[in-house]
Amino acid sequence: MEQLAQRPARWLKVLDQSRCIGCHACTTACKSENEVPVGVTRTYVKSADVGTFPQARRAFQVTRCNQCTDAPCVTACPTEAMYKRPDGIVDFDKEICIGCKACMAACPYDAIFINPEDHSAEKCNMCAHRIDAGLEPACVTVCPTQAILVGDGNDPTSKVAQLVQRKPALVRRPEKETGPGVFYLGAHQATLDPLGATRPEGGLYAWATQGAPDPQLVTSGHPEGARSSAAALLSYDIPHHAPWGWRVSLYTWTKSIAAGALLLAVLMALTGLLDWSDGVTRWVAPVMALVFLGITGVLLIWDLKHPFRFYLIFTKHHWTSWLVKGAFVIGAYGAVVVLYLAAAVFDARAAQQIFGVLGILLGLATACYTAYLFAQAKARDLWQNPLLPAHLAVQAVLAGAAALLPFAVWLSPAAGVRSLEVVLAVAAVAHLLLVWTENSLPHVTAHARLATHEMVSGRYATVFRVGVVAVAIAVAAPWIGVLAVPFALIGLLAHEHAYVQAGQSVPLA
Repeated sequence: MEQLAQRPARWLKVLDQSRCIGCHACTTACKSENEVPVGVTRTYVKSADVGTFPQARRAFQVTRCNQCTDAPCVTACPTEAMYKRPDGIVDFDKEICIGCKACMAACPYDAIFINPEDHSAEKCNMCAHRIDAGLEPACVTVCPTQAILVGDGNDPTSKVAQLVQRKPALVRRPEKETGPGVFYLGAHQATLDPLGATRPEGGLYAWATQGAPDPQLVTSGHPEGARSSAAALLSYDIPHHAPWGWRVSLYTWTKSIAAGALLLAVLMALTGLLDWSDGVTRWVAPVMALVFLGITGVLLIWDLKHPFRFYLIFTKHHWTSWLVKGAFVIGAYGAVVVLYLAAAVFDARAAQQIFGVLGILLGLATACYTAYLFAQAKARDLWQNPLLPAHLAVQAVLAGAAALLPFAVWLSPAAGVRSLEVVLAVAAVAHLLLVWTENSLPHVTAHARLATHEMVSGRYATVFRVGVVAVAIAVAAPWIGVLAVPFALIGLLAHEHAYVQAGQSVPLA
């Protein structure tokens, strides 16, 4: 008992959905207490109509941050703006948030949003300021049916601890292994599972504006019909914006060119397909790598909601975040490219070769780290792909070959041009084989299957098919020469956009 008394508090929340009447008092109290602007919410009540007449009812679910024990948002945040307190509450510091939206991509519960007024990420933090003052969260105080309870899970005498231990308390998305600190009593699977109810056709919801055609809006419900044992129709929900838009899609493309240009040129020089003094190897590849690295950096900073705070990635870095690791990899790669170019300018062949080999290693790291960044988005099942690092490496070779080929026609001997054409064709074939493998194998989860459906046959199908056809044309590079270049680059860009956006198209809440 003495050991129990010494254990720190672990604040938990129990939501008794058998008591919830869907009055939305918790939503309005949260907005008032925390000055949450119109258009975003820290907590809201989702509802689904379950069953068929005359055996029908409306099931409610209070939806909010799950205060995870192993919080993906904390791991992914590059500056520790999202952090976990000793008492288990996952809180946030708006002053050091750079608005990268990595936390939003990582959260399996779609509980985080960007405040439109201060452009920083925020979410439910259990009204930590009230708890610190010995008060209950605002939502608890206003709930008319006592459906919301907060207490110390480490105190065996607390009502919350007793309910969690003695009642069949459920958590949302247990397969994500985040250790949620929010438990549900009496919740229907149609509300707990973001795909458990049918999404109404045409967007006919209780909330009249729900049917907005914005492709970046993601709403709960299964687009192909209910997958639960009982008929369920989503009746009230709040849409969420996919966190990463076209700038992230474009960044993956520019980064492939930046990494692939030097990587491929050095590999060809090491194997004798190009000479170290060749114009492509000596000038074009490093200059192209630096130019596209610069564009990549601009896109990454442009996508931040606080672009002038980007320096915090380097001064207040959180090493668990692959956004931080990637920034340092890109920085190291850029420095090596500069040294390689300097060695080429002064005709220091040995130094050029040394920095070239380092450039291969860092170029591969630059191309592939995005796979680990995407994998940190535990919510996005399409991106949990063990083939993705290899695929990104192939894409870098494809992009590098396509970008260098026009300059090789002008500066390199015929044998070098021919080699680049063959490399382009082989990389295009490898890319298409990987695309086919990733999309034809059975998917382990419904979320991955639906994201693939959206990419191949759904809202991103046109872009995806353009990517496949264009890269397929680039396979003919040994016969059509430099004409294959625009097809390879456009096809790769189209594929990247379809892949990035489809991965965010499946509802999480």
